[in-house]
Parts: sequence; structure tokens; C-alpha cells
Amino acid sequence: MSSEFGHRPVLLDECLEALRIKPDGVYVDATFGRGGHAAAILQRLGPDGRLLGLDKDPQAIAEAQQKFGAEPRFSIYHASFAEMKPVLVEQGLLGKVDGVLMDLGVSSPQLDDAGRGFSFMRDGPLDMRMDNSRGVSAAEWLATAKESEIAQVLKEYGEERFSKRIARVIVEARQEAPIETTAQLTAIIKAVMPRQREQDKHPATRSFQGIRIFINSELDDLRLCLEQVLEVLSKHGRLAVISFHSLEDRIVKRFVRDQARGDDFPADLPVTVDQLNPKMRLVGKAIRATKKELEQNPRARSAVLRVAEKL
Repeated sequence: MSSEFGHRPVLLDECLEALRIKPDGVYVDATFGRGGHAAAILQRLGPDGRLLGLDKDPQAIAEAQQKFGAEPRFSIYHASFAEMKPVLVEQGLLGKVDGVLMDLGVSSPQLDDAGRGFSFMRDGPLDMRMDNSRGVSAAEWLATAKESEIAQVLKEYGEERFSKRIARVIVEARQEAPIETTAQLTAIIKAVMPRQREQDKHPATRSFQGIRIFINSELDDLRLCLEQVLEVLSKHGRLAVISFHSLEDRIVKRFVRDQARGDDFPADLPVTVDQLNPKMRLVGKAIRATKKELEQNPRARSAVLRVAEKL
């Protein structure tokens, strides 16, 4: 089981403060991961409080059952956060949730486990599925995808400037031999990337990010989850989202901004704030890891926490 791989919950204190945990509150950890945030939330809940966890990853579900299987205040569901609303409807908790936490992207244990295929730093099967019990792996997709499709994924989700060049050599390489491992894909990318491009980034960083986001429908799932938030939260319920790259953060920022702004009216129409009918209010500014946290957990360097409250 992946518990052998360490995990530090990012922005833990900031998340707990943002959620304002009430002893008898109902909370959703929509990305359970390895339970770091969940454990801290449970410590603050009283006997009448409740925490629901969701995760795509079967290993995360196994971890939750091992850690919290005997905890009556906790329930875990093998589901994407895009399926949050159906889970809460089933539990009779729609509109009764005091806080939703989302810690986006790949978790440290997933990155550290070479067998999951997320990391260009460790050789393993080229999988990249957060839910490796279903769906198409990265290797299977790369074996059949058109060159133009690969290029589009690398450009759109990886923000890779050299997407067309990389896509071309991937298609050429797979004609010689199947691309089945992370080391193979990393070597292919490194061979065609300009030298000294970005001193602080591995040449495969953007490509691996793009393929992973596409394989797991991460941005589509994020949009679907955010669309459900207003129905899920109770009045004054809080949404706290940790993003790790600009594509995620842009979606979250736009969502909370639009909900705080309210209905669209012509710019020159004189209306009051109440008439705009805002659905949420922003809680503070974007929060980043402190210097102390970065010293303990360098992976927190790109984390951005945004918080909003339902009106």
C-alpha cells in the first residue's frame, strides 16, 4: 500500500482557518489523498460532526479505510469530486455542508510511487491514471493518438511551447517500439528540447503535466465540481481550493470572482450590489505557503489557496 510514501498536507493551518471548523459541522474533503487534511479536520470535529471524503484513487480509498475505518464521523467514497453532488444527495446532505476542501493535482505519494507512472524522475510503467482501475493509460493513449491531438494536449494542458516538435518525435518513436515506460518518454522529450531552456524545470515537466491532466480529465472535473458548490454548501458555508498551476488556479479564480460579482448587467446600468445578486463573497486574498513551510515541504512552492463563502 502507498502509505510507505510520505505525504505532507499543504497549507494545512491555512485550510483549517479558512474552513472555520464547527464541532457539529458537515465537511467534504473532495480530494482525500492520504488523509492529512482529513485527520486535522476530524481532530476539530465533535461527536456530532461529520466528514465525507472523496477520491478517484483506489489506493487512497484503501488508505482511508485503514486509517479511519472505525471512525463513525467519517465516510469515504471512491468517486471524483465531479460526483460530489450525487454523493451528498444520497446521504441527504445537499445544501447542508459547512465546508468543502479541494487539494488539486497529483499527490506526493502518487508522484513518489514509480509504479503509478506520474514522475519523469522515476522509471515505471507509463500509466498516469489517478484511478488505475479504469480508463485508458497514458501509454495506451500515446500508442494510438494522432500527432495533432498529442500536440494539442501538450500545448493546452502542459503549456508546452515545443508541443508540435515533441508530438512529432513521439509518433516517430512509437513506430520503432511501443512507448511503455516513463523513462522512454522522458528520453524522447529530452532529446528534442533546446538546451538551457528553463534552468529550474526538467524538460519533460510540461509534457508530463499535459498528458496527466488530459488522461484524468482534471480540468473538466474541476469545472463540474465548482458548478455543484452552491447547491452543496449551506448558507455561509466555505469553499477552500488549493491549486498548483495556472490552469487550475485560473478556473478557480474566475469561478469565485464571477459568483462574488453576481448577475451580468450592462456596465452603465445603475444597480446596487444587492441587485447584482452575488452568490458568494471572497474571503481574503490568495494564500501561499510560508517560508517555514517551504523549507519543510518544497512541493508547496506553487500552491495557491483561494477561499470563498456562500451568501
